[in-house]
Amino acid sequence: MPAGSPPDVEPLCFVSREDGIDIAAYDFGGAGPDLVLVHATGFCAGVLAPLASELGNSFRCWAIDLRAHGRSGRRADGDLAWSYFADDILAVCDALELDRPAAFGHSCGGASLLLAEQARPGSFTSLYTFEPVVVPEWVLPPGFTEVPLAIGARRRRETFPSRDDAFVNFASKPPFGDLDPDALRRYVDDGFALVPDDEGGDGATIRLRCLRLDEAEVYVEGTRHTAFAHLGEVQIPVTLAFGSSTDAFGRPIMEADAAPLPDAHVVELAGLGHFGPLQRPSQVAASVIDALGRQEATPGS
Repeated sequence: MPAGSPPDVEPLCFVSREDGIDIAAYDFGGAGPDLVLVHATGFCAGVLAPLASELGNSFRCWAIDLRAHGRSGRRADGDLAWSYFADDILAVCDALELDRPAAFGHSCGGASLLLAEQARPGSFTSLYTFEPVVVPEWVLPPGFTEVPLAIGARRRRETFPSRDDAFVNFASKPPFGDLDPDALRRYVDDGFALVPDDEGGDGATIRLRCLRLDEAEVYVEGTRHTAFAHLGEVQIPVTLAFGSSTDAFGRPIMEADAAPLPDAHVVELAGLGHFGPLQRPSQVAASVIDALGRQEATPGS
């Protein structure tokens, strides 16, 4: 798949989990070592298709819809502990018979990859994480009880009359307005499903696949997982990238995450915010290629 050609965003297969959830897995094509891509909270595999296109000359790219996102299922009880994300990633790698692939994760996706490697050491050759949600204890204020992002997610608009209406709405305001148009189009095309005819009385024809209450719960669970406490157990090379214009997980947090990791490298990408991989896929792809190539060249990694 040459750089610049859009990959197919239909699931390659669904991987059934012990709790009855089916996880959507994707083959984004490309040539080279296997690279698994994991999206951020509220998004879906499709938004990383432009990034995969830029990586296609260097890696064979695979992707996953985290549970309750995209075309993957959700538990009836609404439990969205991030340990499930980690287990689902490992299950997809096993089902696709990927032998110690490299992996890229954005935000929640990066933290989920670290949790996966902690749960089963040696599952990956190396990780590239863009602002992973791995928060040192000192970041959370005393008496912390609520997550601002969760409050916003509960108010999120879930339905639109059409995909074009949704695209125009998102393109007109930050942070979605700052996204690469192809990434935003993938979000609208793959992150929304048609509303059943018997539920469309309000004029809505599409609805978010990741329901706003589920998105809010994912944000809450992001403060409860144990990835930071076990970073020292991750023996593989890890890149911790952040955008110079981020309002989320900047250098202080990335350096705090890097400190306990035996083999970590912190990278700052100029001009990007927290949504960097969706803002400038080509810039992030160049950094991924450089970082993973450097890790492969390091003796003993």
